Amino acid sequence: MNAADRLHGFLLVAMLAGAGVASAVTGPPVTAGPRAAPASTSAAPAASAAPAAPAAEPAAAWPKVDATRLAELQRSQGERLVVLDVRRADEYAQGHVPGAINVPHDQVEARLAELGALKGKDVVVYCRSGRRAGLALDVLQKNGFTGLHHLEGDIGAWAAAGQPMSTAPAAAPAAKPAG
Repeated sequence: MNAADRLHGFLLVAMLAGAGVASAVTGPPVTAGPRAAPASTSAAPAASAAPAAPAAEPAAAWPKVDATRLAELQRSQGERLVVLDVRRADEYAQGHVPGAINVPHDQVEARLAELGALKGKDVVVYCRSGRRAGLALDVLQKNGFTGLHHLEGDIGAWAAAGQPMSTAPAAAPAAKPAG
């Protein structure tokens, strides 16, 4: 990590401190637009390099919130915090973070208009293993969402931490206020 990255990370944490989530965030800074690819250490020209394969764990690069901190934030942040479960509806029905909105990862892009009300809020995304959460986070970021975080360890860590699970029907994203 170079000095510019450290400074950017510091500024991000400073900005999030005002939103009450600074102590919950770890990991590299989130920037607008697609994440930059790591610099190549190969001597081969870039033109001959094969296209990069998607990361095995895309959510690994996102700021993390652990289960205990997420529960605290849900109590303190209220409607300024949104929890987004991007698993399939049948997985969500088996148990989810109370109050979580269910939008399967493969529907996030198609439902951006519906999710638009979440812009400007802190959004914590999770799935079962992190792969689908990372894909959903990428789509949200590319479409102007900020304040994006990943639930560290996903639903398994939430359950392992002894946090409450809900089997209530899926909540829909809140509609944007008229006007």
